[in-house]
Amino acid sequence: MKLFIERGYENVTVADIAERAGLTKRSFFNHFADKREVFFAQADVLEARAVAALAEADAAYPLDAAVAAYAEAGAEMEGFADLVRARREIIDSSPELRERELAKMASLTASVAAALAARGVDTRDAFFAAQAATTIYMTATDDWAKDSQRGIAAALQDVLGAFRASLAKA
Repeated sequence: MKLFIERGYENVTVADIAERAGLTKRSFFNHFADKREVFFAQADVLEARAVAALAEADAAYPLDAAVAAYAEAGAEMEGFADLVRARREIIDSSPELRERELAKMASLTASVAAALAARGVDTRDAFFAAQAATTIYMTATDDWAKDSQRGIAAALQDVLGAFRASLAKA
């Protein structure tokens, strides 16, 4: 991330990443398919944490359970608002990264929907709740990165409340 922040995503090569990490290019490709995968390396960790947290969530309503799972999974970002904000700026500057982010979020949504279905939620309702929760998580993360005083969980609850208010108006 430091390289991407220092030079911009487009100006960082796989050779640069390998050198900074003390690896050869060959070793790099043993772990990552390309530099986009380095950039999104934590997405799989977030997904695993969210699914594990969802299995343990107490909330009865699927959306509340999924948002609570995201709050727990995202808690490790606390203290890294500057990095999250810089990451968002880099993604926003690159069509390639925006596309990859959409793919990662689709995978995350599918995993959360499957975890909700495993809790006995109807498949269609599980997808709706997972899609909404993922959108709430993305919005809350961006909000939190701009003002991290209250924490990720509070940002998620704020955005969940705004989402519900918006639905009530509709």
